[in-house]
Amino acid sequence: MESTIGHLPKGHVDPGEDFKAAALRETEEEAGLDETKFNIHNFEFRLEYSVKGRPKEVVYWLAELKDPDTPIRLSEEHQDYKWLPLSEACTYAKYEDLQKALKDAAEYIENSK
Repeated sequence: MESTIGHLPKGHVDPGEDFKAAALRETEEEAGLDETKFNIHNFEFRLEYSVKGRPKEVVYWLAELKDPDTPIRLSEEHQDYKWLPLSEACTYAKYEDLQKALKDAAEYIENSK
C-alpha cells in the first residue's frame, strides 16, 4: 500500500469561531493535542477552492510540539499518523496544495534560522 498524507487536522468553523479557534478545536478533537502542547509560529497558509460549486477556504498554521514524546490520541475518523521531517512529509503529501503548504512551511523555518 502506498504511503500518503491525506490531510492534516481540519474541519468546519463552528458558529462564533474564527479560523484559528476552529483549527485549535479540530487539532484537539482529531489528535488529542490542546494548544498548551505546542507553540504556534507566525506562518499561515490559505487555500480557496470550490467543491460542487460551493466555495471552501482552508487555513493552516505551523505549530511545533513542545514535547516530541507527547502521546497522540487519534479520533475515530483517522487510521494512523506518523511524524516526519518536513522535507520528507512533502514527498508523502497526496494533494498538490498540501505539498505546497508543507514546502512553504519548510522555507519559512529555514528563513527563520
